[in-house]
Amino acid sequence: MTVTDVFVALLVAGLLLVLAKLIRGAVPLFRSLFLPASVIAGVIALLIGPQVSGSLLAAIGVPAAAGGALPEAVLDVWEGLPSLLISVVFAALFIGKTIPSLREIWRIAGPQVALGQAIAWGQYVVGILLVLVLLTPVFGLDPIAGALIEIGFEGGHGTAAGLADTFATFGFAAGADLALGLATVGLVAGVLIGTVLVNWGIRTGRMTLSEAGDPVESARAETDDDLDDVDDRERVTRQEGQATDPLSIHVGYVAIAISLGWLLQQALSAFERATWGRDGGVELLVHMPLFPLAMLGGVALQVVLDRTGRAALVDRKLINRLGGFALDLIIVAALGTLSLGALGGNLGPFVLLALAGIVWNVAAYLLLAPRIIPEYAYERGLGDFGQSMGMTVTGLLLMRIADPQNRSGGLEAFGYKQLLFEPVVGGGLFTAASIPLIAQFGPVPVLVFTGVLMLFWIVFGVRTFGPAR
Repeated sequence: MTVTDVFVALLVAGLLLVLAKLIRGAVPLFRSLFLPASVIAGVIALLIGPQVSGSLLAAIGVPAAAGGALPEAVLDVWEGLPSLLISVVFAALFIGKTIPSLREIWRIAGPQVALGQAIAWGQYVVGILLVLVLLTPVFGLDPIAGALIEIGFEGGHGTAAGLADTFATFGFAAGADLALGLATVGLVAGVLIGTVLVNWGIRTGRMTLSEAGDPVESARAETDDDLDDVDDRERVTRQEGQATDPLSIHVGYVAIAISLGWLLQQALSAFERATWGRDGGVELLVHMPLFPLAMLGGVALQVVLDRTGRAALVDRKLINRLGGFALDLIIVAALGTLSLGALGGNLGPFVLLALAGIVWNVAAYLLLAPRIIPEYAYERGLGDFGQSMGMTVTGLLLMRIADPQNRSGGLEAFGYKQLLFEPVVGGGLFTAASIPLIAQFGPVPVLVFTGVLMLFWIVFGVRTFGPAR
């Protein structure tokens, strides 16, 4: 692999993104589904690559075109991009945001934190139970598959692609392809089912629109660009500072965050090797990928900037664009190199995992949201439902459709909630650690641990924030 190969691979990804943008603008269905251009570009890459077009051409006797329209060097580069660029996405999550006090976060977003945590831990419970009862005994699937629902649905495309090396390390390389497939299913299902839930809420009087016009079109107009090139995390709580630094300096800020995360990763690995990992003991921290620690590096950098009065030097919009650029490349590269053989060979488990995840997310929204969120439960709960299906921006879209004027204050609460949510699950520390935990200790202890946390957040949320309180 040469520098030229990398350069060409990036150019090809850019060309596919432009083509996907044009297709998205010309096909109303794609806009109605709120499909990001990066997902469309990734599917195009898969179709013109060796697995689809190459196989079809080989089948009709054109062996010279068996590789499809994409050079092998481009695919080689794309296979390595996600595990690197995911650190850029996560490092950028909190740089440029005001980090409020925990008391302030809890005051505004406590119910959202409880509901989001309950849904996320429940995805582990559902996934591991499905593995223990059906997927491993019947299909022979690796028990690590118990983490796929949370990784694919709650984590999304970026997290699924970023954990590819971790899946391979523990002998379950197909897990990354299954997680990417689940993320794609969750993205489409989240919009479709979420729209049905909004219509149901309006018809039954559980939601009340207060704005004339078509709320779906209004939400689409407000978020059209966001869906194409911005990360699916947060765009609602930061009051933008006046920044004068160029884009290159902001690349440096992201580099600082990743460097801090790398130092933390090395320190944790050294600590584990000197303690419980000595002489062939349990190894967990040495398998921790860089990206969740890069996120912590971003938090540390922002705290320093806040404390030194230099926070205004950072333009959150530029940081968002850097994260969005990295995420777009991740999605195109990951979907373009998705193994259809891995999906086809595990089609039954894949369908069962997708159905189980969707059922849990819908049930949690309908049953838990009105019992945990004291006011505007169905409007505000849509944010957590959308995020639990793979994209935070889906949750924002659904909340904008159901509550166009933000009467519920759900956008602010949902944005603050990410500060206490994403460092742990949805691509955070436990998401990254779940694979080595299941591999080292087995699915049952992890099931017990996640089940206790799920029940804790449900009980705590109902007793602390519920309408009766």
